Amino acid sequence: MTFNPDRRQALKTIGGAGLLLAGGAGIASAAPPRDGTTIVDIAIGSNPDEFNTLVAAVVEAGLVDALSGNRQLTVFAPTDEAFAALGVTPDNVGDIDFEAAVGASLAEILLYHVVPGRRKAQSVLPVSKLPTLNGAKIDVDGAELNDGQAGIIGTDIMASNGVIHVLDGVLLP
Repeated sequence: MTFNPDRRQALKTIGGAGLLLAGGAGIASAAPPRDGTTIVDIAIGSNPDEFNTLVAAVVEAGLVDALSGNRQLTVFAPTDEAFAALGVTPDNVGDIDFEAAVGASLAEILLYHVVPGRRKAQSVLPVSKLPTLNGAKIDVDGAELNDGQAGIIGTDIMASNGVIHVLDGVLLP
């Protein structure tokens, strides 16, 4: 996995307003992570075409700082293919009225993919529901989420500020 510091700095600059937005949701941390690779670093430095749409959506929603802070989080990260199945790409994520299309804002959708705390697969798969940062709960049936909305296809990608699990679908609240 390669890390592109120029791209991260650009995202931090663009997403600077994320602290204000996420602050209202109660998830922001003004301090940078103590050390190591953050959730955002991993998404940016991942394999090409894996999380480009997710990164673009996080920037568009102003959540970069929230996912780069010290607070421990578990992120269920849809792949680019998962977003493409809904017609969402890095190029059009800012043009879609998610509220009209699915009844939730982009920030609400993204926060529905984030669970407080560091939860490895062994503490995700056996539960029936997971609380999310948007206030709703994800239904869990093993590796299947929300009655087939998404499946967990990769687990336990460790970051300094949490854990990433890879999804083959986008969860809609």
